[in-house]
Formats: sequence, C-alpha cells, structure tokens
Amino acid sequence: MHQFVPYFEDFAVGDDLSDVPAVTITSGQVAIHQAIFGDRLKMALDHPLSTAVTGHHQALVSSSLVCNIAIGLSTIPSQRVMGNLFYRGLVLREPVFVGDTLSVTTKVVGLRQNKLRAGRAASGMVALEIQVKNQHGSTVMHFWRCPMIPCRDGAIDTGKVDDFGFMPEEIEASELLAVVPDWNYEKYRAMTSGAYFSDLVVGATTNIEAKDTVTSAPELVRMTLNMAMTHTDAGQSVYGKRLVYGGHTIAMAAAQLLRVMPNMLSVLAWYKCDHLAPVFEEDVLYSSVTIEGLTQIKSAGIVNLSIQTYAVRSDGETGDVQVLDWKLAVLSA
Repeated sequence: MHQFVPYFEDFAVGDDLSDVPAVTITSGQVAIHQAIFGDRLKMALDHPLSTAVTGHHQALVSSSLVCNIAIGLSTIPSQRVMGNLFYRGLVLREPVFVGDTLSVTTKVVGLRQNKLRAGRAASGMVALEIQVKNQHGSTVMHFWRCPMIPCRDGAIDTGKVDDFGFMPEEIEASELLAVVPDWNYEKYRAMTSGAYFSDLVVGATTNIEAKDTVTSAPELVRMTLNMAMTHTDAGQSVYGKRLVYGGHTIAMAAAQLLRVMPNMLSVLAWYKCDHLAPVFEEDVLYSSVTIEGLTQIKSAGIVNLSIQTYAVRSDGETGDVQVLDWKLAVLSA
C-alpha cells in the first residue's frame, strides 16, 4: 500500500486527482463551523426564514462552509503545500442546503516552477481547476486555486513555465446574473430588519472594529478533510509552526463582513482572493470592507466588494500584517 503524497516533479498537466469521498453536509458540520466563526448569515441561522425565502425544506448552508469543504476535498495535490497563494474565478452556481452531498473533481491545469535562488530549495506553483457537484449532478461551484509545492530535488530545474493567465480575475456581469437564485426577496424583507441594499453607497469603506482570534484551526482542517500536512504538523511547515488553512482566514473575513452587511443573502462569486502572508494560530484578525459597485436586481442587488484582512501576530513582535486581498460579489436584500 502507498499513499500518493506528490512533490512538484510528480505532477503533469491533465492529472485528475479526484479520488476523494463525497460529503453529505450535516447539521453537525454546520454547528461546528458556526462555533469556529460565528457566521451571522440570517438565512443559515433562521430555518423558517430560509424556507420562506428559498422554498426549500432544509436550511441554507453558509457559502463559507461550502467553500471550506470544497477546498478541503481538493487537497490530494497539496498535501505538501508550503502555502496556497490564491483563488481565481470562484462562482457559486447553485445554493447548497443541509443534507446535500458534494462531490469534488480536481485537475492539474498548469505548472510553473519558481526561479531557482541560492539558499532556497526548488519549488513550484500548481494550477488546479476544481468543480463541485451536488447529488443531482448539478454544478454548485467552480474555481481555480494555486498551491506552492516543494520539489523532491531541491536543486532541480524542471523547465515548467506555464502561463497562468487563463485563470480569470474577472467574471462577466451576465454570469453573475445567471447565478442569482430565484428566491422570494419580498418575503425576506418582511421577516427581517436592518440595513438593506438600498442603504449601501458605492465607495463606502468600513473598518471593522471587532477583531477575531484564530482558534480551532486543526479542527476545521480535519472536519473539511483537508490533507495539507502543514496545517496539523509543525514539522511539515516551512515556518516551524502550524500554518492556518487559508480557508479559515477567508471564513473569518466573511463573518466579519456580515457585521456590517447584516442582510447579505449569499456570496455569488470570488473574483480573486490572494493570501499575502501566512496566518498562525492565536493571530488576531480584522478587516476593512469597501463597496466597489452596486447592481439593482428586482427586490435585491449585487454588491461588489473589496475586503482587506490584517493579522496582529500572537508573538507581539511584529506589526500588523496584511494577510488577505479579496474581491467578491455578494447578494444583498
């Protein structure tokens, strides 16, 4: 028996690394995820509201949990990851509800070795295309991500120089409109209160005062079946301590967003999401949110956002470090 734990040299464009379990989302997973992040998405917390608005008998699942499960199931190729660098073109094509079963396919679509430098072992970037389907065979999510993987031979020149420009940073407005769910937005307004889409202003920036300490990082990794060793074994980390899974940082930023946009209904897409620096357990995260665009649709609207997230290091020795640059589109009532 042999577990496939690839180095950069082991990859070839076209590799299909999809031998992973399908996952049925349970109320237990929802509760654990909620305990870690305190996500205030009303549609995921209020079952009568979710049913009234969506017409579905089960509660809506927060997109943060869906994304974390999808990313976790795409980690066969990134077990040796030094760090996930970025995500591109992530579109949530259909809503996910408690009880849905997600299946993930992961394919290698590009390889580019980092420049060799004296005193630094060879490594490379692996472009992955990921598709998530539900139990009905419908695609619920599609995206690209790029982990950095060490080479087995620290001095090798593999000659891999693929252009990664095919991973999109822009998503057409028509594609966003096509994934807006056909929900009863009037019913949502009748059952809720607070600031709505009509109260939002382009250019407005909110610096979120409430910060969050990163805890339960390995627990999230295990629950989402994330196989990256650096998240659970400090000995496998290039930093000498466990690296916090990037999805943890993103989900924390999403939870902070909901404090200033309480009537957000769902995330529609990530244009781009870049990890600018590592995050470690006990770091304290805070975010700044800027509204970059507003598009009215029926009784709701699409909000284009930029979120910048920073870490206050737990060691107290370094200043605040920007760790996330995230551009996304959300649906707001």
